[in-house]
Amino acid sequence: MPKSLFPAASAEARARLEQDPTLKLINDFDWSTNPLGPIPDWPESLKGAVRLMMVASTPMVMMVGERGILIYNNAYADFAGNRHPEIFGMPAIEAWPEIGDFNRDNIERGLRRESWSLRDQELILNRHGQLESGWMDLHYSPIADADGQSLGTLCIVHETTDRVLAEKSLARSEERLSLALDGSGLVGTWDWDIHNDIVTADDRFASMYNLDPLRAGLGVPIAEFMAAIHPDDFDRVNAQIEVALRDATPFRSEYRLVATDGTIRWVIASGSPRRGPDGAPSRLPGVVVDVTEQRRISEALAESELRFRTLADTMPQMVWSTLPDGFHDYYNKRWYEFTGVPEGSTDGEGWNGMFHPDDQERARQVWRHSLETGEPYQIEYRLRHRSGEYRWTLGRALPIRDAGGQIIRWFGTCTDIHETRLAAQERDLVAQELSHRIKNIFAVLTGIISLSARSRPEVKGFADELRQRIYALGEAHDFLRPHSHISRPPENQGSLKSLIERLMQPYRADGEGRLAFHGDDAEIDDGAATPLALLFHELGTNAAKYGALSTPGGRVDITGHPDGERYHLTWKEHGGPTIGGDAELSGFGSRLIALSIEGQLRGRMERIWEPDGLRVEIDLPTDALRRSARLPLN
Repeated sequence: MPKSLFPAASAEARARLEQDPTLKLINDFDWSTNPLGPIPDWPESLKGAVRLMMVASTPMVMMVGERGILIYNNAYADFAGNRHPEIFGMPAIEAWPEIGDFNRDNIERGLRRESWSLRDQELILNRHGQLESGWMDLHYSPIADADGQSLGTLCIVHETTDRVLAEKSLARSEERLSLALDGSGLVGTWDWDIHNDIVTADDRFASMYNLDPLRAGLGVPIAEFMAAIHPDDFDRVNAQIEVALRDATPFRSEYRLVATDGTIRWVIASGSPRRGPDGAPSRLPGVVVDVTEQRRISEALAESELRFRTLADTMPQMVWSTLPDGFHDYYNKRWYEFTGVPEGSTDGEGWNGMFHPDDQERARQVWRHSLETGEPYQIEYRLRHRSGEYRWTLGRALPIRDAGGQIIRWFGTCTDIHETRLAAQERDLVAQELSHRIKNIFAVLTGIISLSARSRPEVKGFADELRQRIYALGEAHDFLRPHSHISRPPENQGSLKSLIERLMQPYRADGEGRLAFHGDDAEIDDGAATPLALLFHELGTNAAKYGALSTPGGRVDITGHPDGERYHLTWKEHGGPTIGGDAELSGFGSRLIALSIEGQLRGRMERIWEPDGLRVEIDLPTDALRRSARLPLN
């Protein structure tokens, strides 16, 4: 007995039908070992139902009998994925164990001759090697026998997984968009049905335009929204809408809205027309963004910028600024008035070309050092004037830092100091001439003393001491004579250590100093230099006559150190003649020292005659030396 579902078909017809692989599988399947038995023994109603299912293009599956033996068509075979053909002819509960309870219920309902449908039913199936969710529409009906009883359950399957996932993704996107819009508090959306003149909008958009959210959600004419636009902006916005609709181009407009309490807010509305079947715009969806705060900040920044530029342009100095890397991006009007160059021509590195060729490299190095270290920038250089002349200029700049300490800009000035520098040069010449004349007076005094001593041999000793004291006064004057910024020596001219080294030059032996300064140096001014010069001259002279400097190996150590608002000096001699006891000091030199220390400098001095040499302790108020800070000894 042929096993084919189409036993009466010709060989050619059967061959054509069995091109369907699942139909061929039914014909070749060994049904003798299956609870359904061979095909010829099947009820005609079952065979007829199977024939109908096998030629259908829609996925169909039968669950026959109480065990729900699976018979399905080729479309369902594709639905089954990797489970086909293994599950063909198996009991449904064994074929799909992951949904066993679900299929058991369906088998029972079908045998009870029920019909039912499930829409977008989610089933977790292992069709491709792992469990995964799938969604489908399922339509169930009983397989009726000739006696009206049910042979099993027929299920028509329409998989909706792609649609469901797309809808879920769209819903998530819409939810995120809604949350973002609601969270911002600044954005509203609308959709205008142009043909019917109905605008639907969300709550935020409605509140911006003074409308009830419920009415706006159902839709109202656009005129009701336009009523909230500021009268001065209404015609412009209306014209922009007309242009967007006429040309089917994007719409964008910034305008003011007037709230019911009179409050004015700035918004930016933008949308894009959508064409209908006739090619004309039929919808205009869009969004509106509240930019009131941004507008306020922008206006405040513009006002601040105006104030800055007004201030910078009214300053007598040239003002400039750079980016953190030193790129020059701003100059005020004074810069362009002074230099005469076109605006923007000195941006970036162009500024360095404005310096005198002899100053360019020096200016570049100082600027690079400030950029690398963040230290303030200060330099004097010659800057080319619009006349072609180079004029001396003082350049200064300070870094501007953010809350984290990072430099965000540099602001600087250039000040024309050409006339001041010329005047300083003239003053320097006058000061040098005056100093020269004073030194000439000292020389004349020394000459007079020498001539007088020749005729009075008995005063020669006194004359020699007087000449040495005048020499000390001359050295003190020359050491701290008035200097300009041009003539000032580069070293620590004006420090106590430098004054002592200069006064003690006569006591150097074979190029080596016999006097050393230790500890902390101190800055002194011209008021303190004269009494200090007399003090150390007398100490040095006495040491050369009677003390450490009178012997070849003798030396003197001077130590200075601060102590609060006092400055302490120690003069200690070593290697001189042995001292037997305290010396009597009643000469003019001793009185001169006391006058210098106790009178002019308001200090105290004590001599201690130690076996290895004289020690002198001197204590002075710091402000008697100078009010500026002490200098560290290098």
